[in-house]
Amino acid sequence: MTGTLTLAESARLALAAMDEGIELVLAVVIESRAQPGLVGRRLAWDGEQLHGTLGDAAIDAAARQVLMRARALGTTRLAPGELEFYVERVAPPAELVVVGAGHIAQPLSRIGSLLGFRVTVIDDRPDFARRDRFPDADRVVVADFSDPFTGIPLGPRSHVVLVTRGHRYDYDCVRALARAGSEPAYVGMIGSRRRVRAAFEQLAAEGFGEERLARIHAPIGLDIGAETPAEIAVAIAAEMILATRGGTGEPLGERSNVVRYVKALSAVPAGGPGGRES
Repeated sequence: MTGTLTLAESARLALAAMDEGIELVLAVVIESRAQPGLVGRRLAWDGEQLHGTLGDAAIDAAARQVLMRARALGTTRLAPGELEFYVERVAPPAELVVVGAGHIAQPLSRIGSLLGFRVTVIDDRPDFARRDRFPDADRVVVADFSDPFTGIPLGPRSHVVLVTRGHRYDYDCVRALARAGSEPAYVGMIGSRRRVRAAFEQLAAEGFGEERLARIHAPIGLDIGAETPAEIAVAIAAEMILATRGGTGEPLGERSNVVRYVKALSAVPAGGPGGRES
C-alpha cells in the first residue's frame, strides 16, 4: 500500500496498465459525510496491489473489495450514506492475433483495427509478413508455425484466428495453442469440414479433451454466404463479436417482426377491434 495517490500518479498507472496489458480500476471519493477531508482522495487497484490510502487500514481493506468488484464505469458505494466512490475501469484493448498472412489476413487486419483490436499478424514467410502489406497491424511477425506464439503472450482478451495456407500449418498452430494452456476469448480455425475434422481427430488422438476442442470455432465465421476474402473477413469478425459480446446471430429484422406487426395493425378496423369509431 502506498501513500496519497495524486491525479498525475493515477494517469501514470493507467498508461502503464495499457502498455503492460493489465486491467486497472481507479476510484475517487466523491462523498464522505463522516470525514469530509477524504473527498477527492484517489485509489487504484491493479489486481495485486492497492495504490493510495484513505488513512485507515480497515477503510482501505473495504475499499479494495469495492475496487475488486468493479467491472464497469459508475458509482460504487462503500458504507452507504457515509462514503461514496466514483469507480472507473481501465482495460487494455483486446488483441487480434492473425496466424497466416495470406489474402484473408489483409482485410481481417483492417477490420480488426477498425474494431479497436491491437492487431498482430504472424507468418513463416518473410515475403508475406511485411509491414507494407499490413499497414493497419500493430505488429507483423515472422515465426515458425510449429511455435508461432513465442514472445506473444495470450490471455482472456486475446482473439486468435488461424488462416494459414495449409492443413498441416493450421494443425501445428492449434496444437501449439492447446499445449500452451492459455484461454483466449476466441480461437477460430479456417478450413473445410473435412480439414477441421481431420485436425480435431489428430488433437483428440494426442489427448486433447472434448472441452478444449469445443472452444475452437471451426470452420470459422458466421454463415453469411461469404465468398471473397473481404466477405470472409467480415464473417470472421462477426463471429468474434458474437462470441465475446453475446447475441443470437439472427437478423434483427426477423426478431422485430416489423412487417408482421404492420400487417396485423392494418387488419384492425378503424375505431379498434369492434370497428366502431367514437
